[in-house]
Amino acid sequence: MGYDQLVNGKKGEKHFLLGNEAAVRGAIEAGLSVAATYPGTPSSEIGNILSVVAKDSGIYFEFSTNEKVAMEVAATSAVSGLRSFTFMKHVGLNVASDSFVTTGYSGVKGGMVILVADDPSVFSSQNEQDTRNYARLANIPVLEPSNPQEVKDMMVYGFELSEKLELPVILRTTTRVSHMRGIVEFGDIKEHNGLKNESTHWNKGHFKKNPSAYVPVPANAAGMHERLTKKIEKLEESVCKSEFNPIIELSEDAKIGVIASGSAFDYGYDVAVEDDLDVKFLKLGLSYPCPHDLIYDFIKDLDMVFVIEEVDPITEREVLITIGTHGLNIPVHGKFDKTFPMVEEFNCDIVREGFSKVLGYETENRCFEKTSSLKNLKENLFIRAPTLCPGCSHRATYYGVKKALEEEKIPEDEVIFASDIGCYTLGINPPYNVADYLLSMSSSIGDGCGFSMATNQTVISFIGDSTFFHSGVSPLINGVHNGQNFIVTVLDNRITAMTGGQPNPGIPVDGMGNQAPEISIRELAKAAGASFVRVINPLNLKQTVETYQKALNNDGVSVIIAKSPCTLIKGYPKKDPVKVNYDKCNNCDACVKELACPAISKVDGKIVVDTSMCNGCSMCVQVCKYDAFETIND
Repeated sequence: MGYDQLVNGKKGEKHFLLGNEAAVRGAIEAGLSVAATYPGTPSSEIGNILSVVAKDSGIYFEFSTNEKVAMEVAATSAVSGLRSFTFMKHVGLNVASDSFVTTGYSGVKGGMVILVADDPSVFSSQNEQDTRNYARLANIPVLEPSNPQEVKDMMVYGFELSEKLELPVILRTTTRVSHMRGIVEFGDIKEHNGLKNESTHWNKGHFKKNPSAYVPVPANAAGMHERLTKKIEKLEESVCKSEFNPIIELSEDAKIGVIASGSAFDYGYDVAVEDDLDVKFLKLGLSYPCPHDLIYDFIKDLDMVFVIEEVDPITEREVLITIGTHGLNIPVHGKFDKTFPMVEEFNCDIVREGFSKVLGYETENRCFEKTSSLKNLKENLFIRAPTLCPGCSHRATYYGVKKALEEEKIPEDEVIFASDIGCYTLGINPPYNVADYLLSMSSSIGDGCGFSMATNQTVISFIGDSTFFHSGVSPLINGVHNGQNFIVTVLDNRITAMTGGQPNPGIPVDGMGNQAPEISIRELAKAAGASFVRVINPLNLKQTVETYQKALNNDGVSVIIAKSPCTLIKGYPKKDPVKVNYDKCNNCDACVKELACPAISKVDGKIVVDTSMCNGCSMCVQVCKYDAFETIND
């Protein structure tokens, strides 16, 4: 399906959409004016699509420098009367949280939806945190879709609910919901709110000053918090009647209840139908504030209740609170009694195993032959370790760093490699072994500050260009100001590579494809006061090694910008591939064991280059001591 259908599709049309594509259509139907994000899987496709369709949709869209900035762009647009949308992965909400928690206090005028894509089973993340915890911390309502149609419908409803309450609304998806496909029926497209400005293709709003409502100094904050709690209390009265919280009866007189939300509902429902279970469901689509009265009415006459949810036992706690409040004596089977696992994404077999364990019926796994969990699946399949792409400049940088340390006679157990979030985190794997510690986006420079102060070891931090702009400048300033001594390597591959090739401030194009000022990492590093700043081409091995040798002998914070485009950038000019001159090759295996380019392998005792993978980066030519690699067309 072309993305133009998301913009031009008419009411009643049906399309086969990803959950993330459905989110874009829902935002367009809702009359969205402003959208901002920092890319993060599993939400990345939303931004990729909006960057293409924003102009045709009359929407302003940007890839912000980080999630906190994106939250602030959306929040200020919303208090100016525009419908705004920000979206991120679950750990991105950590970055945005300082501003996010206060958005409930200040509220909104135009609707504001915050889509947060959680990642159970950590397919592409560093943790499994559950966004529903943040909703309770900030007192922000939560919608939980279980399929693409609900993603689209809840997006539209979320903006309406947001304007009714004058609060932001969270739309919580998971990897499975974001990336599943389903039939989505389109609705009408609402006209944009705001004031038309002919100098732009999107609508301008107007901010009406009211410091007591929007400036949470202590004198105002207490009153703002009280207003927020009253809004949530009022919503709880109506959430029990929400169309998104239906009771679904598979059996008319069922005495067993199942409470579920999101993709966990899908698994539970499928198992109940396939195994012909005598149960009924309470599906929670509007899950916070918790509909305690609805839960009580649902469970009061039951013999038992199952709670199926990913990841934390949040709804289960609410069910137990309801039972305790009303003095009921109903067993609850969920995560606390180990009916279902406390961690990872569920599937039908995991849910089926929980049902059968409690209800005492025989069953068999059906999701995967011989498997019932992701862990077992991994044990039964050959797993190839992830690796950097052929010709990746990060590999060249890591090789050069290791050679510089070797020539400076610095033992590796005396070197701390602080890594960061990006493709380059794959440096953790052999033979590079250049990732010793990692916390979060842009933490590598802050970690460098700490290790430099706390130890006498050599410290080298690695960070990507987009990640540096995300939140790497502040810790760099911290390191310089506090007189620390470590090396910062900015791996500038001219794109936000790991999440699909989105722009960042280091390239001359913005999120909508317009020309934009290119922000110089070199000038930022110099302005921060770094005592040694160099830009290198990491594919030039001699230059790379010599530059790191100088940095290793420099006192203070050194910044080396390893600048070379990602090989996956569309239109990236590839050079002629290489071949092996077997008259010169002595099978030392350095190209395989030390460089470890995927295009080079050893077959039947001979070094072989896969020319379909080789892009002519020439690193193997520089690494080989025997000049055994030659360009094919030479």
